[in-house]
Amino acid sequence: MARYTGPVCKLCRREGEKLFLKGTKCFANKCPFERKSYIPGQHGKSRRFKLSEYGIQLREKQKLRRIYGLLEKQFRIYFEKSEKEKGITGENLLKMLERRLDNVVFRLGLASTRSAGRQLVRHRHITVNGRLVDIPSFLVSPGDVVKVRDKSKRMDFIHDSLKRVREGKLVPWLELDKATLSGHFMEMPNRQDIPVNVNESLIVELYSK
Repeated sequence: MARYTGPVCKLCRREGEKLFLKGTKCFANKCPFERKSYIPGQHGKSRRFKLSEYGIQLREKQKLRRIYGLLEKQFRIYFEKSEKEKGITGENLLKMLERRLDNVVFRLGLASTRSAGRQLVRHRHITVNGRLVDIPSFLVSPGDVVKVRDKSKRMDFIHDSLKRVREGKLVPWLELDKATLSGHFMEMPNRQDIPVNVNESLIVELYSK
């Protein structure tokens, strides 16, 4: 599966805000966005223009796509699936993205970033309901238990990430057991509980043209 392999800090600069794609580095003084918050490129500092309605919608879509680390084709497939479900399309889209296994691993604190969560899944360190799953796009359902496999529980990478997880700081639909390195996906998330700074209605408008 193709994926973006370039410098992720440039993605934050392009969207004009931190997307928190580098974990703890995003909170440090050395974060490139703090030093170069302008658009990347030779003329980034001097580029000053007003976005059109289409441009605003496009930037919102690009921002959400980059937060979850998806390519355009993947993102479009999620949108088309969310259109077919009952409810509000934009909210359906966010809920589906939150159900991705790599995102759930990240939300539980087992990985410091979504890309790190994707790596854990790809390298066969994660099980769902006792079954090994190595597909990052696997959709977790209410009642599922996501757990670090026994052979991987001593990984410093996971324990270092868990040290940054404070009690009560998880999203409401997840429950973490640090002792067993497992998490319970309790229920489908509500839009107000999804901590992603995007206006999903603009994305729906963009794809509806």
